[in-house]
Amino acid sequence: MNQHNLTRRNFLKISTSVAGGLMIGFNLPTTAEAAAGDATEINAWLTIDPDNIVSIVTPQTEMGQGAWTSIPMMVAEELDIPWESVRNVRADANRHVNNGDLYTTTSTGGSTTVSKRHPYMMQAGASARERLRVAASKRWNVPLDKVVAKQGILTAEHESSGKLQGTYGEFAADAAAVTLEAEPAIKAYGDWWLLGKEVKRLDVPAKTNGSAIYPIDVSVDGMVYAAVQACPVPEGKLVSYDFEAVKGMPGVIAAVELKQVKDIAAFTDLRSAVAIVAESWYQAKNALAVMPIVWDFGRGATISFDSQTAEALSLLATPGTLLKDEEGNIGKGMDKGVNHDAVPDLIASASKLVTGEVYSRPFEAHATMMPPCAVVDVKADRVDVWTFTQDIARSLSEVADQLGRDTKTVFLHQTYLGGGFGGGYNMDVHRQAAAISESIGRPVKVIRSREEDIAQDSQRPPVWGTYKAALGDDGLPIALVTHFVGEEKMPVFSQRGVANMPYLVPNRRHEYGAVKNHIPIGYHRAPGANSNGFIVEQMADELAQAGGWDPLDWRIKMTEGIEPWQRVLLAMKEKSGWTTDMGNGEGMGLAIVESHGTIAGCVANVSVSRRGQIYIDKLQYFINSGYVINPLGAHEQAESSAVWELGHAMFGGLQLREGRIVNTNFDSYTLMRMPDTPPVIEVNLEMSQDQWWGGLGEPTGPPTPPAVANAIFYATGTRIRTTPLSKAEL
Repeated sequence: MNQHNLTRRNFLKISTSVAGGLMIGFNLPTTAEAAAGDATEINAWLTIDPDNIVSIVTPQTEMGQGAWTSIPMMVAEELDIPWESVRNVRADANRHVNNGDLYTTTSTGGSTTVSKRHPYMMQAGASARERLRVAASKRWNVPLDKVVAKQGILTAEHESSGKLQGTYGEFAADAAAVTLEAEPAIKAYGDWWLLGKEVKRLDVPAKTNGSAIYPIDVSVDGMVYAAVQACPVPEGKLVSYDFEAVKGMPGVIAAVELKQVKDIAAFTDLRSAVAIVAESWYQAKNALAVMPIVWDFGRGATISFDSQTAEALSLLATPGTLLKDEEGNIGKGMDKGVNHDAVPDLIASASKLVTGEVYSRPFEAHATMMPPCAVVDVKADRVDVWTFTQDIARSLSEVADQLGRDTKTVFLHQTYLGGGFGGGYNMDVHRQAAAISESIGRPVKVIRSREEDIAQDSQRPPVWGTYKAALGDDGLPIALVTHFVGEEKMPVFSQRGVANMPYLVPNRRHEYGAVKNHIPIGYHRAPGANSNGFIVEQMADELAQAGGWDPLDWRIKMTEGIEPWQRVLLAMKEKSGWTTDMGNGEGMGLAIVESHGTIAGCVANVSVSRRGQIYIDKLQYFINSGYVINPLGAHEQAESSAVWELGHAMFGGLQLREGRIVNTNFDSYTLMRMPDTPPVIEVNLEMSQDQWWGGLGEPTGPPTPPAVANAIFYATGTRIRTTPLSKAEL
């Protein structure tokens, strides 16, 4: 299938011309209103050309997750059009922003493209199909129930004319004038003809033949390049710089100070920095590297990961802020006037008490394949933008804000994205490019060096955690207190997967504390669940072992009655070949974590050499997201998320010293290379298919590190309580 890009001018011609075909604007319900069947979440545009080609405008960025395939699939399913007749068209951010959020959201993340938006996109196809049927019914003068729309063809039996037939394209103009009395219902699972089948992604050909365009590929007439440096200690400010020392270097054009407006800027605000503009990016980078710069490092200069760890340990030694206190099953008891002293009393009087040692995970960077980049061309009457973003509308509005322009004059051009993982949400690179272009009066491309990218990234926050549990006579916990410490800016990350863990402990308490932090914090693939799962799922193994339970049987027992979890755990027991006794430096470990509405289990086979080298021989995944629309895409995303998270857990870990990240390139911030990738990765889809949809872009990441760590324990008898795992003393 081919990509088909319409210019805004051509799109408007098609959408306003009756002869040009059918253009449908459809209103779709919000998530909260979806069940009630009213209101909308997304406004999108669907065109049907006279030659029976369907063009679907998709507002989500394609960053490797397959959005530009899944959205056309959902529409094609309901429209009932041959897959080869479908084209993807990139959304116009300007039209969206300046027409009351035309598409409702252009946000790309949270594994929501299918899980949250499928009713609305499928409704668009169903609406188009019904309008085509009405148009054919009127032209042929046959009852509507006699008209069939299937695979791009309309057919009916006429009393005198016999069998009638026409393409969707032939009736598109008539259908454009049809108003339905009521929108049709979308298909139920089991009635799908396309969804649920393996479909190859539309972006693969362009990405393999070199024709795919990323922001870093964009070139504009008269364009120059800029390298930018912000304070190496986040929240610090620029004091002065000496451009005279470098202005004679080859290619150097100018220096531009980027002024921070707010005292403490949000990550999407322009932060205090200085840029060198040159004829090439390397000339700009080299000049910036030697230009004398004076910084005011601010409060962060006294903060290190060691100081944060010391503070965290101190906080863990005393009661934290109470976030959850229950008596009864998970999800119940909060409104029952429970005795808040029940849990500590049970812990204090326990005949068998299990106390966990402190687990932790450090800061982690996104380290996307393409470093952040933006091209901006500021003219008197318009501004053009190409940028690294997971939300085209938000980035457009940020550029307009930076320049003080009306959003009607700003045009953001959607491109492919070289990875996102949440990093495309928290970025000021387009603000930087806009400010520089306005200052020098020329189009400019800003590229962040890998060092600047990692140093200034919105990092995954660190976490420290421990627990205490009282065990009953059956070896199962009757009371559990978890205590986690995170950073002060986004404490919600320290709750995910902990406060709402599925294990049915009768008495349950979760406490939280926060350490001082100046490092920008952002979303990372499966945020919160990624780090917390490492702690919770090793805790589960420790509790099972303390009570004399097999770790898999313990999890099955502790989730009795919770069908989505039971489905995954029972499949793991049936299909994985599970055992805790492999011997000879080999181990099998497991973990199961919920993220983005999907339950994902991992079974890891690990071998450890006599010198302590870790080899991950096999990873098996068992996934329940309720439904899946493209098994091929689901397998790809499962493998991608697993390898991405495993790379951070095995080799990553940012080092914070004197307020700054010091390992800022791949020689010191190591991620997984191809030879390190497990030779066998299996993905099993264990779907409940009972009216709930989870996401698939992130959930296999969180269970991977704890499954590997648990496997290492069975191989060596050593419990690894922090990452990177490769640095453990085995």
